[in-house]
Amino acid sequence: MTSRERLAATLNHEEPDCLCVDFGAGFQTGMGVGTVHRLREAVLGVSAHRVKVIESYQMLGEIDEPLRVALGLDVVGVHGPGTMFGFNNEGWKPFTLFDGTPVLVPGQFNVTPAEDGGWLMYPEGDTTVPPSGWMPNGSYFFDSTRRQEPLDEAALDPADNFEEFTVITPAEVEHFARVARHWHDTTNYGLYLTLPGTAFGDIALVPAPWLRHPRGIRGVEEWYMATVTNRDYILKIFEHQLQSALRNIDLLAEAVGPRVQVAFVSGTDFGTQTGQFCSVSTYRALYKPFHKAVNDRIHERTPWKTFIHSCGAVAPFIPEFIDAGFDVLNPVQCSAAGMDPRTLKREFGRHLVFWGGGVDTQKTLPFGTPDEVYREVRERIDIFAEGGGYVFNSIHNVQGSVPISNLLAMFRAVDDSRKA
Repeated sequence: MTSRERLAATLNHEEPDCLCVDFGAGFQTGMGVGTVHRLREAVLGVSAHRVKVIESYQMLGEIDEPLRVALGLDVVGVHGPGTMFGFNNEGWKPFTLFDGTPVLVPGQFNVTPAEDGGWLMYPEGDTTVPPSGWMPNGSYFFDSTRRQEPLDEAALDPADNFEEFTVITPAEVEHFARVARHWHDTTNYGLYLTLPGTAFGDIALVPAPWLRHPRGIRGVEEWYMATVTNRDYILKIFEHQLQSALRNIDLLAEAVGPRVQVAFVSGTDFGTQTGQFCSVSTYRALYKPFHKAVNDRIHERTPWKTFIHSCGAVAPFIPEFIDAGFDVLNPVQCSAAGMDPRTLKREFGRHLVFWGGGVDTQKTLPFGTPDEVYREVRERIDIFAEGGGYVFNSIHNVQGSVPISNLLAMFRAVDDSRKA
C-alpha cells in the first residue's frame, strides 16, 4: 500500500499492509524542535541543519521530507499560515535554544528576557504590547501569560470573546487549497487537515495569545468557573463560534475537497490524570451540541474523518464523543485513570480509530530505558493495531528533552512490528 492507502484503510477499520505511523502531521502529534534536531543527527548524520519551529507555542519542530522518509511516516499536515502568537510561519531567522540547539524561527518570533532568565513572547511579534507567552529558563515551550482584565460580572458582554471567531479570508482559503494540492498531487502521503475555529472551549486558546489586547473572559480559572456559574455567556460564545466554523468548513470543503482524509476538529481537554474536568452531563449540555453540528456538517460535505484530541481520563466521555460524530480519538492517554488500552480497544475499537497511545510520554519515553520503551511500544501496537483502526503515535507531543536512545528504541519497535 501507499501511505495514503494505508491511512484510508486504517480510518475504515481495515487492517492495512503494515502499521500506519504519524509524527508531525498535527500539532498534537509532533516533536519538540530540539528532539527533531537530535533525531535528524542520529538518523541522517546531519548536524549543521537548522530545524524550523513550525508551532511556536509548543516549540514543535518540522519533520521534513528526508527525516519523514527515513522514519517511514505516512501522514502530512495541512494547516493555516498563522501561529498561536498571531504571526505567520515565514521570514525564517536563526535562533538558539537554552540548551544551545540551533533552530530557525519565524521572522516575527520576537522574545525579550524574563525576570527568571526565560523568554517573553508577544502577540504578532509586537514587543510594545504586554507579552502573551512565557518560557521559563531551561524550559522547552511557552505558556500563556495571565492577561485577564478585571471582570464586572454584571456587565459581561459575550461579544468581547467573539474577536477571534471569524470567517477565513480568500487568501487563507487559497493557502489551504495550495498546500493540500501540493501534498496530494506530488506525494502518496495521507493528509491531515487542521480546521480553524472548531475547538469549543479549548483552554489553550481561551487566553488568545495571538491578540494584542484580548477582552472578555481570558483567564483559565475564570473560564472554567464561567462554564458553571455563567453558562449562558459561554453558550452565546459557542453559538457565535459555530456560525463561523460552519462557514469555514463549507469554504474548505469546496477548496480542499477529498484530497484530505482526516480533519482535526477539537483539542479541548475533558480529562485530567485521575478524573474529568467536567461531568458527562455538562459535556452533553455545553459541548456536545456544537461538536455534533460541526461533525454533521463535515460528514455531509466531505469524506473527511473527524479527529478529537482530549487528554487524560476521558473513558466516560467516549460514548458521547462517538454519538457526537467523532471518528478518531487522540492522544489515548493510557497512563490516566480508566484508560486501560485493552479495555479501550475491546469496548470502542469498532467505533473509533485510536491515534496515539503508542508510548507514555510522561514516564516511559523520557525516563525509561531503551528496553522498556521498546517493550511498551510493541505491546501497545499488538493491542491497538489488531483488526485495524490504529495510527501509531506517542501519547501527545514528544518533548524536547527525550533521550535519543529512547527515540531510536521507539522507532526500532515500530519497524520491527511492521516486519512481523
